[in-house]
Amino acid sequence: MYVLTLKKNEEKRIVNGHPWVYANEVSKTDGKDAQGSIAKVLAFDGRFIGYGYINHLSKIIVRILTYRDEPIDRNFFFNRIKSSVDLRLALGYSDNYRAVFGENDLLPGLIVDKYGDYLSVQFLTLGMDVRKEMIVDILVEIFKPKGIYERSDVSVRAKEGLLPVKGVLYGSFDPVVTITENGIKMLVDLENGQKTGYFLDQKENRANLSHYVKGKSVLDCFSNVGGFALNAAKYGAESVLAVDISQTAVDYVKRNAELNGFGNITTLCADVFEKLREFRKDNVKFDVIILDPPAFTKSKDTVKEAYKGYKDINIQALKLVNKGGFLITCSCSQHLTVNLFNEMIKESVTQSGVRAKMIEFRTQSRDHGTLIGLDEGLYLKVAVLAIIG
Repeated sequence: MYVLTLKKNEEKRIVNGHPWVYANEVSKTDGKDAQGSIAKVLAFDGRFIGYGYINHLSKIIVRILTYRDEPIDRNFFFNRIKSSVDLRLALGYSDNYRAVFGENDLLPGLIVDKYGDYLSVQFLTLGMDVRKEMIVDILVEIFKPKGIYERSDVSVRAKEGLLPVKGVLYGSFDPVVTITENGIKMLVDLENGQKTGYFLDQKENRANLSHYVKGKSVLDCFSNVGGFALNAAKYGAESVLAVDISQTAVDYVKRNAELNGFGNITTLCADVFEKLREFRKDNVKFDVIILDPPAFTKSKDTVKEAYKGYKDINIQALKLVNKGGFLITCSCSQHLTVNLFNEMIKESVTQSGVRAKMIEFRTQSRDHGTLIGLDEGLYLKVAVLAIIG
């Protein structure tokens, strides 16, 4: 077993709940084992800190699994995954939800999303990837699913020395499955859809549209497969226009609208940035606008440019909302912090020339709860602004 001793005082952040040990925080390394194996982490004075799995190829050399002196075996992973699932069940989830949220469930590098009778999983780190067969076996035991699909086709795996991969891990099934969200039927493509198939983290924010859209004209920007648009239609919007640059996404919005018998949804395949300017030029306005863009930044190095992008679309959208209407604006980038997000909103309102007030500030759904000490876990920001002048 590898035994890593930290430099003096480097244990403080880890003891306070942040589960990553960076290579430059290590004073010395003793012992030897395979990469991805369990390593012991000690403070500079020899105090036990925890166990995690090791990967010398990553800047995060150890990801902590436990702060207790306990065996890390199949029983450990079974109990940890079962506890994560039990928490979601206690919160009232049953059909579609995130069952395991990586570090936030003390299972770093493992994502498990439940879509009805199927699971979609990601193995994002070497330590989880080498235990894939065991974890799949555990998931089958706990969930008894009809199928499990792997969506480890993400660039972050390269930092762990892993190639992107996706495909069926268990069962034989069509990866396009039908789920029910907030009483709405939806087609979800586990093979090619966003993230693990769909943005489950916005489920409760989509249901929250019930307070804002009844009898209103709604513009859903970056609509993807129509989560917000469909919920707006369900909760009584007079009309909904869903805009996305992907024709595939737009086609799914149409199919999902038809699946539910919604006749008040229209779609448009277009660049949102350009379309907002066209609406402004043509003096087209809406009662409610939803901005749920993809992450404009995935690193600290590009935050400045991303900030400009977020501000641009928010300024344009604010100018298009009728007085008395609402802008529901989101950011899913962890690098655009809560403080930066709020500052962006403030600047956008000022520069748009409208008067607005914040009605709500929301985050990701409860099944995406954030580990205290891991600020990176709180990534989704959602603000509801009322346009008052």
